[in-house]
Amino acid sequence: MDNLDNIKNVLAAYNLSGNFIGCEKLTDGHIHSTYRVEYEDGGKAKNYLLQNINTYVFKDIEKLMRNVKGVTEYLGRVITENGGDADRECLRLFSTKDGDIYYTDEKCSCWRLYNYINGIHTVQQIENKEVFYNAARAFGTFRCLLADYPINSLEETTPDFHNTVSRFADFKKALSDNLSGRTHNAVDETEFILARESDCSVLVTLLNKGELPLTVTHNDTKLNNVLFDDETNEGICIVDLDTVMPGLSLYDFGDSIRFGANTASEDEKDVSKVSLSLELFDAYTKGYLEAAGKSLTPKEIEYLPFSAKLMTLECGMRFLGDYFNGDVYFHTEYPEHNLVRARTQLALVADIEKKTDEMKAIVEKYRKEFSL
Repeated sequence: MDNLDNIKNVLAAYNLSGNFIGCEKLTDGHIHSTYRVEYEDGGKAKNYLLQNINTYVFKDIEKLMRNVKGVTEYLGRVITENGGDADRECLRLFSTKDGDIYYTDEKCSCWRLYNYINGIHTVQQIENKEVFYNAARAFGTFRCLLADYPINSLEETTPDFHNTVSRFADFKKALSDNLSGRTHNAVDETEFILARESDCSVLVTLLNKGELPLTVTHNDTKLNNVLFDDETNEGICIVDLDTVMPGLSLYDFGDSIRFGANTASEDEKDVSKVSLSLELFDAYTKGYLEAAGKSLTPKEIEYLPFSAKLMTLECGMRFLGDYFNGDVYFHTEYPEHNLVRARTQLALVADIEKKTDEMKAIVEKYRKEFSL
């Protein structure tokens, strides 16, 4: 844990009432160092969420924090206007005594302070379709709440993050460079990806033609970025807003399906275990359209099944490209790890292609049910 005296010095930069009791390091996240900080104020415990921002991953702190500030303040206003509880349903960023949205300590480490939401839990894996449905409603609500956000005020913290044309070009370069000398180990996988080059331009082309709207996207719609209420098990708050950028709503939906509706783990070596669960796809589609459907265009709804295929293909390309580059981006635990990951993603792409008609029928079912 960071030096306790240093943490106290960081907290002293904020206007916090009461007495400092202690802090606990949280282990859910993998990017930042995060602490639950407890104060006692008037006989009552008051908690805050303190984060030491990873400036290796996020180089431009100013741009990052402007995005976070804009989105959290906007969400707070909209939730309050809708009669919700902004302190519980969204993150709130505290300013320092000097009015800054983050604090830089003597070692040039950057810190930020949020409200701490009590009575919640996170989920690391999908145990039943209700969990996935509730996650879909949470991400759908997030999308709906930000539907009218001034997109021009949002900056790209990671340019071309889900630009699949750019990702395909990166893959071809990795294939050509062959820095690891291992391309001969993945001939079938390479041919599979190269045969789907035309898929990579579909959504980008629709965006450029104005047929899909540029919207606020979360870009990391994993299950553990949803806070679930302990009593109702409903998803009440979306966290980890560092990758919030302009993009396509289809990126978020597709990546959720890629991550959550796979019957196997991302590291599964036996690809015969890999398939798309139509039951989970149904549950997520229902929850997402129930919450966000009215904010989506007909074209966005039409391409929901395709987005699942595209985001899975993109992930497979990235894993295989990193394998060719010598495992320089993704952390690996053994030499073939990225190749195994790529094979899992590509097997899921193949299964999605087989089930596309069924996926389209599910989308159509809920489009009619919710009169979209």
